[in-house]
Amino acid sequence: MHIGKKVWAIAEGYIPGWSNGPDPEMTSHESICILNASEEDAHVKLTIFYSDRDPIGPYEITVHARRTKHIRLNDLTNPQPIPAAKEYSSLIVSDVPIVVQHTRLDSRQDANALISTIAYSE
Repeated sequence: MHIGKKVWAIAEGYIPGWSNGPDPEMTSHESICILNASEEDAHVKLTIFYSDRDPIGPYEITVHARRTKHIRLNDLTNPQPIPAAKEYSSLIVSDVPIVVQHTRLDSRQDANALISTIAYSE
């Protein structure tokens, strides 16, 4: 089954600079969830864009055939970590169709906020 698109964008990105609650469950973070419903492994490249510096990436991610993968953007280190408390946007390109969802957990306050949205696709 081929569901999804090969190019996705998330225009809004921001990893909160601090957290309130036990690690790692309540660590403020952003994540992307990738669904690969195809019969082939998806080789995904993630590039991060900033308003005041050159993009970084690609971060290379493999999502096996007929699987899903959740990636905490805070945990990415190669080619370099994504800085906290800095606005950014993401471009996600795959060699097979995928579906991408974006989520942020903001635990800077006792009353936590969780937002989620489907990314824009072409």
